[in-house]
Amino acid sequence: MDNIDNKQAVARESRALAVALAVVIVATAALAIIGFCFMNRPDELIEGQADATSVRISGKLPGRVLDFYVQEGDMVRAGDTLVHIHSSLAEAKLMQAEAMETAAAAQNRKVDAGTRKQIVQTARDLVAQAQAAATISRKTYERMENLFKEGVISEQKRDEAKAAYDASTAALQAAQSQLSLAVDGAQKEDKESASAMVNVARGGVMEVESLLEDQYLTAPCDGQIDQIYPEVGELVSLGAPIMSLLKVSDKWVTFNVREELLNDMQLGQTIRVMIPALDKMETDAQIFYVRDLGSYATWHATKSTGDWDSRTFEVKARPVDSIAALRPGMTVLYKK
Repeated sequence: MDNIDNKQAVARESRALAVALAVVIVATAALAIIGFCFMNRPDELIEGQADATSVRISGKLPGRVLDFYVQEGDMVRAGDTLVHIHSSLAEAKLMQAEAMETAAAAQNRKVDAGTRKQIVQTARDLVAQAQAAATISRKTYERMENLFKEGVISEQKRDEAKAAYDASTAALQAAQSQLSLAVDGAQKEDKESASAMVNVARGGVMEVESLLEDQYLTAPCDGQIDQIYPEVGELVSLGAPIMSLLKVSDKWVTFNVREELLNDMQLGQTIRVMIPALDKMETDAQIFYVRDLGSYATWHATKSTGDWDSRTFEVKARPVDSIAALRPGMTVLYKK
């Protein structure tokens, strides 16, 4: 009899425990359903990064850094002198080019001055001698011509006198040509060649001077010195960056966004962003750039059906108001 009572008591306890467990499960499920129905979905945050235009300062003069006139963090204005680079090689090249220009100019002046006076005078004397010889031979020929007509001399004698006259005339013309060349000086081609050599030498001087202009590098725009690469005394090569200048007036925020989120980030749209580093400051920013990042940034589907690949786009937005404290690298959040 006692065994029967014990079995009945155990059965009652089991049923009570099962009922209690079922009630707990049903209550938990009900609470979960209610919570799911009434729970607000959390806002989706898109994280971006502040950036600004960076200008690299470099020159075309290889040399040694003599002195910096600015330090990292300094604010500069366009035209301010930043660094002095010295090149002894360029200065030697300048001296050489200037010497070549001087020599070319002297040669050009010599050509322009023409032939020496002594040579011109000698040519004049030769013309006078040829003129006298031509006069005598002409008179001799005229006498021989008259005598030949009178029958006093033979035709051969007259022809000999005519040949002497022609030869003296040709000699006179040659002497006059030599005098003309002496008076005119160098030929036109020689003068053009000498003038061209002066221009070539001058071009060499200008080339070296243009290099030496970069021995003092200046700021191309207003901004802040972000980073200086070499130290004083170091050698820098042609075109090597000396420092970077941050154009603080040109700042923006870059977001990398999956394409299904682009509906709220259209080109020209103004969005509200928050900057955690600036005491969670909120400000407006206008989107000015949207570009596909390419296949390397594509989010690939994990299932063969019911899902699709999602491309990533780079979205840039510029703050509507100027924020002096906003620095490149700061995190910027957009609450979708």
